Amino acid sequence: MARRYARRMIVEFTGEVYRWAARTQDWFFVALPPDASEMIREIPRMPRGFGAVRVDATIGRSGFRTSIFPDAERGAYVLPLKRTVRDAEDIAEGSEVSVTLHVLDG
Repeated sequence: MARRYARRMIVEFTGEVYRWAARTQDWFFVALPPDASEMIREIPRMPRGFGAVRVDATIGRSGFRTSIFPDAERGAYVLPLKRTVRDAEDIAEGSEVSVTLHVLDG
């Protein structure tokens, strides 16, 4: 579910954690729903590297600031999950996580 308040958007969703293997390390992400991703794409903002959008994210009792990125393969933005959050919330590849995002850009 995505809600927009004046210039602020809050997105709440549940998604499955997946692993992306890079040359030197693995990264873990959860994809935003397509409808929320579309709403975020439509927010006017200054361009940032890789199409990044700054967010404050909360999973369980862990809050963190990061950026979401567009993933052409999934057709949605994806949220990277920091190791400290994965460890604190006992998150592994394939886990279902409930996420609250406060979109900061726009």
